Amino acid sequence: MRKACVLGLVTFGLSIIVANGDIIPTLSSVTGSSPNFTWNYSANVTVDETINHGDFFTIYDFSSIMPTTHSEPVGWTFSTALVGPTPSLVSPTDNPSLWNLTWTYSGTAAIPGATALGMFSAVTNTDQLKSGQFTAEASRSNAPTGTKIDNIGNVSVPVPESTDLLPLIGVCAAALFFAPRLRRQHA
Repeated sequence: MRKACVLGLVTFGLSIIVANGDIIPTLSSVTGSSPNFTWNYSANVTVDETINHGDFFTIYDFSSIMPTTHSEPVGWTFSTALVGPTPSLVSPTDNPSLWNLTWTYSGTAAIPGATALGMFSAVTNTDQLKSGQFTAEASRSNAPTGTKIDNIGNVSVPVPESTDLLPLIGVCAAALFFAPRLRRQHA
């Protein structure tokens, strides 16, 4: 009986954690052709959350080339940074040599959840994808109302362009070049 009670409490606790969503971006499509591929993300705000002025979401390590072509719904502002911005309660993996994409709500009317926020897009020169991370910060719409909720999750992002691989290719080439010479010296 005691084990059943503990299991019930653990299950209830996990359901509370899972129920605390936030802003969730999802890759909807990649369109275009080389060298301009548009990465389209749909975003939603979950139940019991509200988007207020200043709330945001960041997609990490999107590209080694800073995206200058982008689109977003009215009331949202686009920005890029090599590090962050990151909500205070989460710790994503963030490569400081790859650009992060951030969309911040600049509107004045609150957006209640559960709501589809629209399509958010950025252009890069590849359509190859890998798993990356996103974070978000929104506001709680139930008690304690207005407190910030941070979340982190996985989202598809572009594979870094080949220029990011040049240092790795250089190291491999050097190893292949010097390995036979080192073996001859030790023989």
